[in-house]
Parts: sequence; structure tokens; C-alpha cells
Amino acid sequence: MAKKTILFGGSFDPIHRGHIIVAKSAAKQIGADEVVFIPTRRSPHKELFPSAGNKARLDMVSIAISEENTFQVSDCELKRPDPSYTIDTIRFFRQTFPDDTQFYWLIGADMLAELPKWHEMDHVVDECNLSVMNRGGIDVPDVTVLEGLIGSEAVEKLKKNMISTPMVEVSSTEIRAKIAAKQDVSELLDADVLSYIHKNRLYS
Repeated sequence: MAKKTILFGGSFDPIHRGHIIVAKSAAKQIGADEVVFIPTRRSPHKELFPSAGNKARLDMVSIAISEENTFQVSDCELKRPDPSYTIDTIRFFRQTFPDDTQFYWLIGADMLAELPKWHEMDHVVDECNLSVMNRGGIDVPDVTVLEGLIGSEAVEKLKKNMISTPMVEVSSTEIRAKIAAKQDVSELLDADVLSYIHKNRLYS
């Protein structure tokens, strides 16, 4: 049977408990064999660079997933120059994993409006399954509005791979602000990740 692999890209600046909860939920619904966390350099659709350096973010992800046997981390995007395109990452994994591996790229429902702007969007849809995460408590997004931009086949594939993930009231932006203000974030982060942040004086 073909292996199912979830590719979970993000700045993870820092990685928090919400990322882990979402990854576990997605893996269960998809029936994935593994989840690969992919810290990004900088999204082509975002102006700002991550606050923490590449090594620090990679280290924090490694620490956060250390006890999850089916989770791993890849530095493939950190080794490439900007800008970082999703299609390049997908092709990297297609070249390094068995040919019959089924890849699922996780995206938040709030990113749907950006899909038509993605580099080689048609190839992204062809070469992997885009799994749209609809966070609990929010209306399911209407992907049919994208049909004129990405085509009916791509829209049907999006519908098929849509999943529902828990509503997690936490964001990396909020965590960075709280750390800078010397507020308690122990419930939002893995204890060892928090220790790493303090040891390396990140976000302060």
C-alpha cells in the first residue's frame, strides 16, 4: 500500500502546541503514515522574515516533535535561496521518497484566496493533494469561487481533501509578543522549547 505523507510547512517561529494538535488531527483524518514539518525561509506571499534564525527554528521543531514517532523535520527549504516555492519543495520530496508515496500539503482555509498567486499552482495541484484545514467552529469555505482561476478539476481535488481541525486559540505572533513582555507562555509551548527560547534569549 502506498505511503501517505503529510508535508506541513510554516515559519514555526516558534512552533507551539497548536501546531502539534493540528498535525495529529490531520494525520488521523488522512490516515497518514508520517508528518514532515518544514520550516520555511520566507513565504513569497509574506514581506517579513522570521524573527528567529533558521537553526533556532529547526532546533525548536526537532525538540517539539522528539516524542512523536511519526513526526520528522526537514531543512530542505532552509538550504534553498529565497524565495521559497511550494512546488520546489514538493518536487524535492517526490525525488527522495518512493514513487508511489501520496503527498498531502497542509494549508489553512485562510490561505485559499492566495492559491491563484502560487508559483506553478497548476503543477502543485497535479503533484500533491492540497489538504485545506477548516478550523472547528468556522464555516466551511466555498472553494467553488476559485474555479475560474484554478479550474474545476483543481477545485474538486480541494473539496475531496478538505479536513476539519480543532480550533486552537494560539498564534506564534501572540507568543512572541508575550515573551517580549515577559508574560507566561508555558501553556502554549512545549516545556523544552520554552527552555530553549530562554536559553538562547529569543524574542526578548
